[in-house]
Amino acid sequence: MADQLDSIVESGQPQRLATGFGFTEGPVWHPDGYWLFVDIPAEVIHKLAPGGQPEVFRDNSGGSNGLTFDLNGNLIVCEGTTRQMSRREADGSYTAIATHVDGKRINRPNDVVVRSDGTIYFTDPAHSFEAGEQELDFAGVHRIAPDGTHTVAARDTVFPNGLAFSPDERTLYVDNTFQSFDCFKDKENGEACEHQYIRAYDVAPDGALSNSRIFATMFSAVEGVPDGMKVDVEGRVYCTGAGGCWVFNAAGTHLGTIELPEGPANNAWGGPDNRTMFFTAKTSVYTLRMKTAGTAIHRS
Repeated sequence: MADQLDSIVESGQPQRLATGFGFTEGPVWHPDGYWLFVDIPAEVIHKLAPGGQPEVFRDNSGGSNGLTFDLNGNLIVCEGTTRQMSRREADGSYTAIATHVDGKRINRPNDVVVRSDGTIYFTDPAHSFEAGEQELDFAGVHRIAPDGTHTVAARDTVFPNGLAFSPDERTLYVDNTFQSFDCFKDKENGEACEHQYIRAYDVAPDGALSNSRIFATMFSAVEGVPDGMKVDVEGRVYCTGAGGCWVFNAAGTHLGTIELPEGPANNAWGGPDNRTMFFTAKTSVYTLRMKTAGTAIHRS
């Protein structure tokens, strides 16, 4: 780890909690004291209590990816295969809360965050479609208002993926994974991909996004792409990417990259004091203790 991270990272090395998965994603800490995370190829959401073994929380999960909770503590799920956003009800059933916008089916919801007023924002990249399957002609950031109204909040990021709020919720960060699959060819040739970055938006009281700008670049020739993203209470941004988890201060300056045994795809804050960061990393999941707490998931 870079010396700049000494004041941020408490643990010496990441702790591997479990392994043997296809590709892990979508981590979130349940307030009852356990982690939830996704194995995308298996279409399974796993439950993992500290010191325990993974259990199946939901199978046939619709290609679930990003997870979070709404203000009522209901699990919100990005379902990539079924192409919908869903909410887990008290009886364990799942209700679709977003399937179409402007009369067209959404793409493949990827990651999700909830504002303190209950507004849900999710990213909806456009990729891996057969001819005629895609109905929207753009990738976007979508907004579901507290009354259920579904609109497109932004459409200027080619592959929107991870997203997170600043501590005061006046800024929404959204990272861009790549421009096209040619970016992977560039990396194979040892060239830095210059389409990997984090965008920032101003968030209005009514939830509208404006003033789109580049917050930080994550150009690299190393394997890995911008993906999951979280923020701590001091405004630092933690974004998984090439070579590990990149850490930026609130001004967008790169402070260093947290290295893990496997390339991380997503991250989440948790633990009793919200100072444990959980990483989903290819076939395994890891935790790392931090000196600063993360921003909390809101509850009503």
